[in-house]
Amino acid sequence: MEHHINVLYGAVVLLLVVQLVSFTFVSSQSAKLISLQKDFEEKISGSISGLRQENQYQITEIVRSISKQRDDFETQIELLKTTQLDLSSVIEEAIKKVVTVTTDISAGTGFAVADGSYILTNNHVIDQSNVVQVQTYSGEVYVAEIVGSDPVADLSVLRISGNIESLTLADSDLVSIGQKAIAIGNPLGLSFTVTEGIVSAVKREGPNGLQSYIQTDVTLNPGNSGGPLLNKDGEVIGMANFKVGGAEGLGFALESNLLKIKTNEITGSQIL
Repeated sequence: MEHHINVLYGAVVLLLVVQLVSFTFVSSQSAKLISLQKDFEEKISGSISGLRQENQYQITEIVRSISKQRDDFETQIELLKTTQLDLSSVIEEAIKKVVTVTTDISAGTGFAVADGSYILTNNHVIDQSNVVQVQTYSGEVYVAEIVGSDPVADLSVLRISGNIESLTLADSDLVSIGQKAIAIGNPLGLSFTVTEGIVSAVKREGPNGLQSYIQTDVTLNPGNSGGPLLNKDGEVIGMANFKVGGAEGLGFALESNLLKIKTNEITGSQIL
């Protein structure tokens, strides 16, 4: 009997030991799981926080980019408005320095240079004429003297007894493709007409073999010959000379640097 009781006690003790070991093991594993869960939550929380910060940064950058594009666009609009206003002002001043050239056989355009008594025009406008008259924008009419001509360059220099405001000749070597170009002339008898466009090419070769022509898409018609091709500052970059027959947007102007050279040669002095 006593033996059976001892065995029973031993079994109970063994069961208690097993339960204690199991409880200790389970507690240890639970602690590990809780620790792992905590670490996981911290990492997830950190990743989410990082994603939130990155998304917020990207959103901020997008907003900043859109804002900058809007500001740039508004600036371009204001610049365009200003450019148009300045262009109108430039034309208003330049047109006073352009003249209508008429002869007993033809008509064209010219413009004043130097002291305002010299008028430049195309040679073909006054060639073989007996009388040359110059009419200003304000309506004054002068009988012009032909100082001299260069038929190859198709340039003539006239002189009048009065003095009108004169245009400045720019350095045509600085003319770039795509820049604004303005022509003032008397196309088809429509006095003092203004057209605008861009410079399409430079140093084009003309029918005379001179590689001294500015190509432009500015509308040039009969009557524009001898008129100035201006930049946005109202300076002469060339003289309207010819267009390709039957084609639109293919006008050519003798560049200002050659105009300076030829004018000085014709007058025999450094007037430009």
